Amino acid sequence: MEIQNPEKKSRLLIADDQADVLKALRLLLKPKGYQIETASSVAEIIKTLQTQDIDLVLMDMNYVRGETSGEQGLGLISKIKQIDDSISIIVMTAWSSVELAVEVMRRGAHDFISKPWENERLLSVLHTQLEFGRILRKSRQLEQEIVTLKNETTHTLIAQSPSMKPVLDTIAKVGPSDANVLITGENGSGKGVVAQALHAVSHRKDETLVTVNTASIPEAVFESELFGHVAGAFTDAKSDRLGRFQLADGGTLFMDEIATIPVNLQTKLLRVLENGQFEPIGSSKTCNVNVRILSATNAVLAEEVQKGTFRQDLLYRLNTIHIHVPPLRERSEDIPLLAKHFLEKYIVKYRKTIAGFDGSCLQLLTDYPWPGNVRELEHTVERAVLMAKGPTVCPADLGLADVQSSMMNFESMTLEEIERWAIKKALQQFQGDISKAANALGLSRAALYRRMEKFQIQ
Repeated sequence: MEIQNPEKKSRLLIADDQADVLKALRLLLKPKGYQIETASSVAEIIKTLQTQDIDLVLMDMNYVRGETSGEQGLGLISKIKQIDDSISIIVMTAWSSVELAVEVMRRGAHDFISKPWENERLLSVLHTQLEFGRILRKSRQLEQEIVTLKNETTHTLIAQSPSMKPVLDTIAKVGPSDANVLITGENGSGKGVVAQALHAVSHRKDETLVTVNTASIPEAVFESELFGHVAGAFTDAKSDRLGRFQLADGGTLFMDEIATIPVNLQTKLLRVLENGQFEPIGSSKTCNVNVRILSATNAVLAEEVQKGTFRQDLLYRLNTIHIHVPPLRERSEDIPLLAKHFLEKYIVKYRKTIAGFDGSCLQLLTDYPWPGNVRELEHTVERAVLMAKGPTVCPADLGLADVQSSMMNFESMTLEEIERWAIKKALQQFQGDISKAANALGLSRAALYRRMEKFQIQ
């Protein structure tokens, strides 16, 4: 079996008390492109692992002449795992038995080879275990990136609560793939940040992430925004225009508020999802794009399908994978972390000298129900930074209502009453500025006006 030289040379530590064994293994492995380190005692092995970056240890079980029990090797396996449990371990011994093989695997070794070895099997095992090691290290790296993920839009995915673990696990599993993902959750819960996390851990991360809020696009220009047009296609089309799909070619397209796409355009969108093809308005030339689709909504699409406002076959294409982002009230463990993150962000932005929150602030923030979710928390902290007069943020700076009465009110309120309360609060917070209030609520201006009319809010 011919093993190809690895793209990045792997560093192996060969440990054996017999010099002729070390020499034979070096002669076998060095021509294969591996970097070789050797050790002939337990102390040398530990020192090498503590001072050098080793990918795999190929080790004997006995390091004292005449010893055949393998006890030294068993203890050494445990020590190696303590130093770095991502290092692959292959055990090699002339004193093999079924019991010993079972025990070394139980201790954490990844394979077991008897002496004298077969060259082809040894090379095959080395290659396999090095690949597994690379995959394990990459997986852990992705998990770390997901927990605190920063990207060019300065958003950070901060999540340590149990309710967010399924979200993080799904991002780690499907992020590197090209699977379409539907992200659901309440307004302001962080659906856009999850989309950025999925893109950031994908193989498309160096390509463009194009975001479009479909609720904010007027229906008259919706098709042009998504698919582009050519000059002369309609009255105001004075030049060619690339649509969002062409801009995202090779990368990721994130479509927020997907439930608002007009029914008459859902067929064209479905075609792009199926084969990557579409025609810009006014053109007979078919465009081909390679785009990963991420979409988000706070609506229940199954209900929209029942009402006839959303195509069922389009839903099937969008939700290959479904991620539901829990509301902030269900992930209270994350509130202090998020609050401190936003505090640091706005201290820098507004050049304030604030040491942090005072003792009672974090408890107040944790107890508050946050109907506007993470977005409301961010705006609250931003306001507190601006309003703070002392060296720390105090409860009065937060501008929150009494928590206990607020919670009691929510328990007795209907969904419509909560929605009316959230709209009034947003309008009050932004002094009647419709654009800012709509943005805070995750709505388009038109959608906010419709709700204001529904609830008779002036």
